[in-house]
Amino acid sequence: MKVWKRNAVVAAVVLFVCAAVYLNWTYQSGETADAGKTLGEAALVNGQTDDPLLSSTASPAPEASATPAPSGGGYFDSARLNRQQARDSALTILEDAMASENADEAMKEANGQAIQTIAGYTVSEAQIENLVTAKGYADCVAFISDESVSVVVSAQEGGLTDADVAKITEIVTDETGYEASQVKIIEAQE
Repeated sequence: MKVWKRNAVVAAVVLFVCAAVYLNWTYQSGETADAGKTLGEAALVNGQTDDPLLSSTASPAPEASATPAPSGGGYFDSARLNRQQARDSALTILEDAMASENADEAMKEANGQAIQTIAGYTVSEAQIENLVTAKGYADCVAFISDESVSVVVSAQEGGLTDADVAKITEIVTDETGYEASQVKIIEAQE
C-alpha cells in the first residue's frame, strides 16, 4: 500500500511539473506579440507608457510617478525566470531520456529520481521565498543545489543585520534540512 501511495505522489508531482512546463512554453510562444512589455505593467490605450526604459525616444525623466517601482524587482523577476527556464530545459531533457526507446529501467528510475529532486527543490524554493517575504523583507529569490542553498534578499536601509541573517538562515534550515554552514545569504544591491 505504501508503494502505491508513493507512486501516486510521484505521478502527481510529475504531472504538475509537466503542466508547468507546458504552461511556460505556451506563454513563451505567445511572447513575440508582447515583446518589450513587462508582466503587470500598465500601459495607456494608445500604447504609451511612462517607463523610460521602454520609450523609443530619449525624453527627460518623468515627474513623480503615482506608483513607485519596487526596489530590485527587476533582478528578482529575471532571476526567477532564468531559474525556471533552466529547470524547464533540464526537465525536458530528463523526460525525453525517459521516453527514449533505448532507456533501460535503471536509467528511467534515475531520471525519475532527478525529476522528483527538481520538483522538491522548486517547492522548497517557493516556500523559502514566501516565508522570507512574510518576515517583512521586500523580495527574495532562493536557489537550492545538492550542496548548498543561496538566498538573495533585497537590500534594506542599513543593510542586513546579524539578526536578519539568523532569521533567514533559520527559515532555510527548517525548510530544507541543510546545515547553517550550507546556507549563503546575499544582499542584493540596487
